Amino acid sequence: MAQKRMFDKSITNNDNFVELPATAQNLYFHLSMNADDDGFIDNWKSIMRMVGSRTDDIKILIAKSYVIPFESGVIVIKHWRINNFLRKDRHVSTKYVDEMNSLELGNNEEYLLSDNSGQPLVNHWSTQNRKEENRKEKKRIEENREEEILCPAIQDCIPYSEIINYLNQITGAHYKSSSQKTKTCIHARWQEGFRLDDFKIVINKKYNEWVGTDMEKFLRPETLFGTKFEGYLNQADIKREITTKDVEKIIDWEEYLND
Repeated sequence: MAQKRMFDKSITNNDNFVELPATAQNLYFHLSMNADDDGFIDNWKSIMRMVGSRTDDIKILIAKSYVIPFESGVIVIKHWRINNFLRKDRHVSTKYVDEMNSLELGNNEEYLLSDNSGQPLVNHWSTQNRKEENRKEKKRIEENREEEILCPAIQDCIPYSEIINYLNQITGAHYKSSSQKTKTCIHARWQEGFRLDDFKIVINKKYNEWVGTDMEKFLRPETLFGTKFEGYLNQADIKREITTKDVEKIIDWEEYLND
């Protein structure tokens, strides 16, 4: 039996686990430390006596689906494969072959009782229902991404107006910072870690490259701040001579004449 045992924080730091009684958590750790290399334990009663656990502790772990019991008296740590990853040359397969054959692996490499095992399901979904729930959850996440509602707190810290005003100043356009399509593009790049100076750099680079060409029509928010934003940001500067047209767009002539 390998001596090293590991615990994944996604399991042990989860609210469901933290809310377990301290004695049940303690038992979970000791069971995991004494399981074989596939997470099976046949002397769990001795371990309970050794650490002073109560009968309620093992019942809670079973009810909350942290361990799976078998009619043979053997139990298995449900999230064993999530917690532990061992090199194959150091792995000693369990001797509880019948129990192992009655399990299936979930999407997260967790143990699940197979519907064909003949074993009673202990307070958790069948494999079929779990797969269906996972499919629905994945679909829900994708839909949320597509129909993302911007958080007001995040919106407040993103300088939409400053970005669009700079674009309008450089290009002579009249885009509105309140446009939802424009805000969505800027928000997506902001969430990726890009900031105001990055937007200005991209505007400058693409203006210098595209102005006076067939590409000038693409000096617009959805193109400049789209999925190619990082590529635009990191491309080499393209030098060109400044024309009278450029100067007229950059200079605020009304302010200049009023001075």
